[in-house]
Amino acid sequence: MEPNTAEERPDAESEGPPDADRTATLNGNATPDETRMGAIEDIYADIDADIEEEAFREAVEAKVEEMGGLVDEEVAAMLIAEDLGESEVEGIADIEPGMEEVQFLGKVVSVGDLRTFERDEEDAEGRVVNVEVADETGHVRLAMWDEDAAAATEELEPGQVLRIKGRPKDGYSGLEVSADRVEVDEEAELDVDLEGGVSIDALAMGQSDVTVDGVVLDTEAVRTFDRDDGSEGRVGNLVIGDETGRLRVTLWDEQTELIEEFEPGDTVEIVDGYVRERDGNLELHVNDRSAVEAVDADVEFVPETTDIDAVEIGQTVDIAGVVRSADPKRTFDRDDGSEGQVRNVRLQDGSGDIRVALWGDKADLDIGPGDEVLAAEVEIQDGWQDDLEASAGWQSTVTHLEGGLSATGGDADAGGESNDDTGADAEAGLGAFADDDGDDAANVADSGTGADADTGSAESGTVEFTGTVVQTGDPIKIDDGEETVKLRGDADVTLGQNVTVRGARDGAFIDIDEIF
Repeated sequence: MEPNTAEERPDAESEGPPDADRTATLNGNATPDETRMGAIEDIYADIDADIEEEAFREAVEAKVEEMGGLVDEEVAAMLIAEDLGESEVEGIADIEPGMEEVQFLGKVVSVGDLRTFERDEEDAEGRVVNVEVADETGHVRLAMWDEDAAAATEELEPGQVLRIKGRPKDGYSGLEVSADRVEVDEEAELDVDLEGGVSIDALAMGQSDVTVDGVVLDTEAVRTFDRDDGSEGRVGNLVIGDETGRLRVTLWDEQTELIEEFEPGDTVEIVDGYVRERDGNLELHVNDRSAVEAVDADVEFVPETTDIDAVEIGQTVDIAGVVRSADPKRTFDRDDGSEGQVRNVRLQDGSGDIRVALWGDKADLDIGPGDEVLAAEVEIQDGWQDDLEASAGWQSTVTHLEGGLSATGGDADAGGESNDDTGADAEAGLGAFADDDGDDAANVADSGTGADADTGSAESGTVEFTGTVVQTGDPIKIDDGEETVKLRGDADVTLGQNVTVRGARDGAFIDIDEIF
């Protein structure tokens, strides 16, 4: 509501005080002062702000004095109410959809192209431009309209600090602010680096024109779907990680062809992505304006994981450990007649072990005993014989921890490398298998590999056995993909090392004569 000031009413000073008849017309038998006081009470009642009525009236009186008598108390009350209705947030990260109106500072990151559109009114053309702004807490997109949009394309440039007033809302690409007033503030400063990309943990809902580097952790098959217009769409995913976290990247249509160009361990740069939310998690989306390229950059991914012995049914967690055994892949028929597949592996860290069910395409992953693996966003379920099981479905990420990279959490940071062969590693490291012989026999039999070795039906006599070291404790265990054997004697080995042992075999054990 525009202020009804004396300047806008040039005849206001000549009107004089209202006569008795006019007063009665305004508010029954009320006087003009009583009428204004009643209007002020109504304005105060409509305010959605934490302010006492007495403080509000004092602010009204101060506003009248500040304006030099150009406005009366009712108009001053309206101005105060408008000011109180505005919400000056401390930072962009505090902006939420549904806020009435916000005021904040933002540095221009990029200015989009001016677009035109047809309004509902006949022959009415609208104009809009998106401006990405940022502060120390995050990014947000501004939508500027018509004359302001035209001015933005001509006058705004990256690096300028803007004083912004507008209305937050959920836009197509997430949170955006529909700008009511934008002014360049040449005095204000914001510590925002416009060069290079951002880290994964710095991403915020609604960001666009995002550039981020990451290590590819997982690739997923491209899926097709039917759009409302009858055309066929395609969508696929990469999962990347950096020093600060993990991120799912969603690629659309032609960009899905890029997925086949990358494999876990590659370092990529995503340029001009935009951030969306799915199931409570942020994702980075890639369309025809974006790019995904392999880069020669030094990016490290160190996951934070939960101890296996600390997981509980119903949780969705990240776990990491060494694969101690792996079952063959199995296929099954779903209720809808389609064929599914699953493969079970047993994963162990320094705290315990758990069966991990790899569903769908994850059953084809090249994972075997001795591999250090991250299983992220797995759901903990009640498995066979009341044993806990981690289910790795479409939303999960299962990847090798390359180069012996250890996860944080539990005893993982103790490392999997043995200091000696006296069993010290039995209590530390991703490869620390703490089971005693009886438990191990049950687990190996449960895994479907090497069962005969622990039942005494394996061959005896002098043998030569080649396999991967899957336990460095006492006893040392090696696995050739078909069975697991235990070694008796001293040997300086490391987790994941491929070795050949010669010696007399006695059921599940080989007495070490020579190992190389």
